Formats: sequence, structure tokens, C-alpha cells
Amino acid sequence: MADWKKFLKRIGVAGFLFFLIKGLIWIFIFVGGAKLLFD
Repeated sequence: MADWKKFLKRIGVAGFLFFLIKGLIWIFIFVGGAKLLFD
């Protein structure tokens, strides 16, 4: 379970923020697309 800590140290804070923002953008696109389709 300590593998993710090793991974986090390797990518660093900038990489972590990049993945976080990328994830938020994907969620935003998915929710927006769902609203367009099902509204």
C-alpha cells in the first residue's frame, strides 16, 4: 500500500496537481455531456 507514496514522490507535487486538474476537467466534460444528452 506504500507504492502510491513512492509514485507520488517520483512525479512530485507538480505532477500530482496536473493529474488532479486533468481529472477535474474529465469530470466536468462528462457531467456537461451527460446534461446535454439527458436534459
